[in-house]
Amino acid sequence: MKPYLFVLSALLSLSLPASSWAQLSLPHFFSDHMVLQRERAASIWGKAEPDAAVNVSFKGKTATAKADAEGQWRLAIETGAADAQGAELKVASGDKSIAVSDVLVGEVWLASGQSNMYFTMNRVPAYEELMSKANYPGLRMFNAPLVTAAEPQDDIEGEWSLCSPETVPGYSAVAFFYALKLHQELGIPVGVLKTCWGGKPVETFTSREALNTLPGTKALVDKLMTEAATYNQASADAEYAKRLEQWKATMAAAKDKPAEARKRLPKKPAAPKPPLITEGKPGVLFNAMINPFAGYTMRGAIWYQGEGNAKAGAVPYDQTLPLMIKDWRQRWNDEFSFYFVQLANYRTPSTAPGTQDYWALLQDRMRLILQTTPKTGMAVINDVGEVSDIHPKDKMTPGYRLARWALAKDYGRDLIYSSPLYKSSEVKDSAMHITFDHAGTGLKARDGGDLKRFEIAGADRVWHWATAKIEGADRVVVSSPEVKEPAAVRYAWASNPEGANLVNSEDLPASVFRTDDWDDVEPKEGPVSATGVQARRAKALEIKTLNDQLSKLDKGSDEFKALRKKIQGMLAELKTLAPKK
Repeated sequence: MKPYLFVLSALLSLSLPASSWAQLSLPHFFSDHMVLQRERAASIWGKAEPDAAVNVSFKGKTATAKADAEGQWRLAIETGAADAQGAELKVASGDKSIAVSDVLVGEVWLASGQSNMYFTMNRVPAYEELMSKANYPGLRMFNAPLVTAAEPQDDIEGEWSLCSPETVPGYSAVAFFYALKLHQELGIPVGVLKTCWGGKPVETFTSREALNTLPGTKALVDKLMTEAATYNQASADAEYAKRLEQWKATMAAAKDKPAEARKRLPKKPAAPKPPLITEGKPGVLFNAMINPFAGYTMRGAIWYQGEGNAKAGAVPYDQTLPLMIKDWRQRWNDEFSFYFVQLANYRTPSTAPGTQDYWALLQDRMRLILQTTPKTGMAVINDVGEVSDIHPKDKMTPGYRLARWALAKDYGRDLIYSSPLYKSSEVKDSAMHITFDHAGTGLKARDGGDLKRFEIAGADRVWHWATAKIEGADRVVVSSPEVKEPAAVRYAWASNPEGANLVNSEDLPASVFRTDDWDDVEPKEGPVSATGVQARRAKALEIKTLNDQLSKLDKGSDEFKALRKKIQGMLAELKTLAPKK
């Protein structure tokens, strides 16, 4: 086309009403190789000429709708029983039509969260052989890209793929193992809509409309809107240019430095974005990566997130995640099942009771969600984490443990689906008797030894390691000679509760829990408190334990020197915990 004709065409298109160039279209996820939810009236939607009639046909069934004045239309068509034979779904309006080929009917799940859900199969060398044999054409995944948006979107790019050795390396590992378990157990197609982004808090996956209904999250939205109103791109670009030059100078100067020094170099600064399209901000990923799927008929969702909320000042997770679940269910107009992964054990194992730990606090708040939010389930994985990696390589365990919930709750399988969960407590004869749900045929210690990581306190709120004995099938009796009148018990209360070994008859690990509602779980500022005393005692006890280890080492060994240096650092830290005069 000649340049002047192109310009004329563009000008004409801008001057004509939308109906003049409207085309029949579907969102990207209604495309070849898709999976529709079985035994339901599956929602299908898209765009057409304003006020035009739209007809959808699938496997002998038909449904019709009329586009509104903006050309938007939506309808539902019966899918029937599961079917692994690809069929054609045809959409027609006027003289236009779209044929979607190789459409299966089975079970559909949405997988979302942050990096541990995004984590792909190809990041685990141990899965190489498994991937080489992963020919499962009835298992399919739609991988959504990482995108942001200031306002709710109605489409997102991406495509469906059949599980094969070529495609599975890019699949979410947790979602793959979850879907594989269902696919093999049910013997029917399974489709997964994967939409997640690493390092992001739960609030970004929730609509700002919902966030505004909760005081704590409304404050986050208000802050965002203030940032957006005062944002100046030119000023942000100028500041970025300065930081980029500083970074370049630092990198240039580092060329002659030893390798060890170069490991501590700063990351390249990121280019500035307006707040309303910055990933991680309240509602941003909901707009771009959740809302497009809203209404896609499915059985439920799986979720692996929380790392981004395990921090000081976070709105309690047993408020924010239920808020998101409620928001999603309202958008879908469906009380679908929602199963999530409790955070794995992580960081250096603690050695003293009474640890203040945001990680454990968030894990426990996840447990509370099961009591307040219907049709939820939790996979406990405090036995598969890694000390120095927030992304544990074992993704089969959480995937399969999530699948247990679905197999039992959604597909009627008779199996033990949950880890042991705290039910109730009672003081008897100077001991705390703890009763658990989901004990199976009986609680036990995973390693056959004594139960560990139980701690107990009296009214003074000073924690002590406890002796714990299994009594009957579902009860543990917890006591300590140092606590004559027990007031509270906690289990696995640490980001890495090394040694925690209470399991049920299916070897599913017990969840972290506490029987108290004391306020000593988060660091407090200000004058001396029971929390501060407990923190100093815990640190002192940890130092004493390490000193005992030090006394058994050869003073000339590297191990001795390293441990002594560690103890010296901890002593300095202990001084900072001393009350201010």
